[in-house]
Amino acid sequence: MSALFQDPARFAALQSGYLMKQAQLWTSMLGQSGAGGSLVAPEPGDRRFAAAEWRDNPYYAYVKQSYLLASRFLSDLAESAELDAKSKDRLRFAVKQWSDAMCPANFAATNPAVLKQALDSSGESITRGIANLIADTHRGRISQTDESAFEVGGNLALTPGDVVYENELMQLIQYRAATPLVGARPFVMVPPCINKFYILDLRPDNSFVRYAVEQGHTVFMVSWRNVGPAQGHYDWDDYVESILKAFEVSKEITQCDRVNALGFCVGGTLLGAALAVLAAKGDDLVESVTYFATMLDFSAPGQIGVFIDEKGIAAREAAIGKGGILPGAELASTFNMLRANDLIWNYVVNNYLMGGAPAAFDLLYWNADSTNLPGPMYCSYVRNTYLDNKLCVPGALQNCGVSVDLGKVDRPAFIVATREDHIVPWRAAYRSVQLLGGDKRFVLGASGHIAGIINPASGGKRSYWISENFSQDPDTWLAQAKEERGSWWPLWSQWIEQFKGGKSGKTREAPAQTGSAKYPPLEPAPGRYVKQKAN
Repeated sequence: MSALFQDPARFAALQSGYLMKQAQLWTSMLGQSGAGGSLVAPEPGDRRFAAAEWRDNPYYAYVKQSYLLASRFLSDLAESAELDAKSKDRLRFAVKQWSDAMCPANFAATNPAVLKQALDSSGESITRGIANLIADTHRGRISQTDESAFEVGGNLALTPGDVVYENELMQLIQYRAATPLVGARPFVMVPPCINKFYILDLRPDNSFVRYAVEQGHTVFMVSWRNVGPAQGHYDWDDYVESILKAFEVSKEITQCDRVNALGFCVGGTLLGAALAVLAAKGDDLVESVTYFATMLDFSAPGQIGVFIDEKGIAAREAAIGKGGILPGAELASTFNMLRANDLIWNYVVNNYLMGGAPAAFDLLYWNADSTNLPGPMYCSYVRNTYLDNKLCVPGALQNCGVSVDLGKVDRPAFIVATREDHIVPWRAAYRSVQLLGGDKRFVLGASGHIAGIINPASGGKRSYWISENFSQDPDTWLAQAKEERGSWWPLWSQWIEQFKGGKSGKTREAPAQTGSAKYPPLEPAPGRYVKQKAN
């Protein structure tokens, strides 16, 4: 507010314009059967005002437009404030959170669909809504899906395999071959440690794991533990070393020279650090690398950056930096706030005001299956990436006892970002093209952080953009990139085919069983770590 009042003329102009539009809206409502209808419209894709009453009923049409005008006014005020870039981002975010929360669709008295449902059900919807609210209060979170419809290992994470190694932080799963011949080199996946790995193995028809197995890869999966107090002392380096151990075990089981690796989101950031450690040691353990929705340069992290500052991180370090747990529920709440209308208020209206039950949706079940993190690991991660952005600076960071330089990671890389990603903005992911050494391919998929990645080849949905004419500016790259229809999965499969082979040949006979004499199967996939629930 003090920044706004430094330019009173600008503030007065914005206020005057807002009051004039509100007066125009009021006059329009009094003089017509509707409320003007065109003074201001919702943003494209805004589903909060889908009911016909918001358009046809003069009262609700007025309420909707008055709210949209007020929201626009607040947004204009935020944009006019002369602040540093980070403060401006935080102000924009706070204003949007407040505006979204105060939407008339979120209140029973001003939502026509809620009132109609209450009348049509003789008040039963209100009773159901109160019951839903009480249940979610005990659960500690808003229900986004019918959680009773899913079971990990029952109808999710079904690709056959076995756990062949485990330590305190992870289990390593080897999946059974689905083809007579398999690539000589193993393919090791590193999922995010802030979520469960089965986002890559949801159902058979949208499982990237199953797809990779069917393409003739010997697939290994890191399944991170949902840590408890006993694991609260582990640090970032412990996660990096677990990845390196997964490489060694998969290499030994397959008796091959090197591995192909994949990292998703935070898993990709950890994988980048692990590859930098290998490069510093002169170890060529990895043949190729695939990055899904991964940031290595955190200079423009998007909306998540509004939660990060020195004061907040220092408080976390004092509380859990030397030992303790960051509850998964806190991370889940943060990510939900990034898309509050879709992931919070939509369910407040449906579950509590309308008395409805959320539909069964596998992606949202996974989204709610949060994971705890060790305090030291979390604090190291956030300080060295989001706050100080050291990972991308040569020699600024030490991992596993060596100075890391991502520029020395010269492995061929297939980098995938998604255009509507609210967690890893695609322009931030694009920075990896300049940051990493070696040959690179960059693919920009349609949709968001999850739907843009889990886009099965069989579905033929969405599209992607591709070009090997890299420029410093991501928007310049996009302007000349070619759009292709359908999934990018087959393109990735064609690319990685060249890296399947080892010294003894491109393929080998599929093994009759998983594991080896040294690393025998411990339990069937998906293993027990992934089934552990966060407190």
